[in-house]
Amino acid sequence: MFLAAQVKFMKAIVRMIDQMNEWLGKAASWLLLPLVLIVCFDVVARKLFNFSRIWIMDLEWHLFALIFLLAAGYTLKHNRHVRVDLFYDKFETKEQGQVDFFGSLIFLLPWSIIVLIYAFDYAAQSLAMNEGASEPGGLPARYLIKFAVPIAIFMLLLQGLSLMYKAWLAMRGNGRQIEAKTESPAEE
Repeated sequence: MFLAAQVKFMKAIVRMIDQMNEWLGKAASWLLLPLVLIVCFDVVARKLFNFSRIWIMDLEWHLFALIFLLAAGYTLKHNRHVRVDLFYDKFETKEQGQVDFFGSLIFLLPWSIIVLIYAFDYAAQSLAMNEGASEPGGLPARYLIKFAVPIAIFMLLLQGLSLMYKAWLAMRGNGRQIEAKTESPAEE
């Protein structure tokens, strides 16, 4: 009974992590529209009217960074990260679980923790200096975009833990059960 309660609790945590990254990824996707509009405006204004502002270019890379960073956990959740593997697709579910579990344990989690520590310090220093753009006319409060890095890495770390739990279930032979449940929370 105690073990069943723990498993139920873990599945609830995994679903919560998956839902947070699902929401964050979809929210990040909505930043594509303003990014495209701003880039188009910038190109037309520069080429046709010889008009350009530093803050517009800053805004472009800020939006791109947010899209890239905030969608990292979403991308991992949907197994869309770039992989260099020749055999993974041919593996059985248990073997895929082993690759995902040990790959996350050996590579993803340590990397995420190290980057999280350094990124938070980097953003905190930026906040302490009240850092803005280095060029005149750029966007102020550069620390805001720098704090997106530890937030995104933290969400990637959580998604890595979710992936490890699902991989552990797959190694035990029942991994597809939680996968189906976490894909669409509306069906429950």
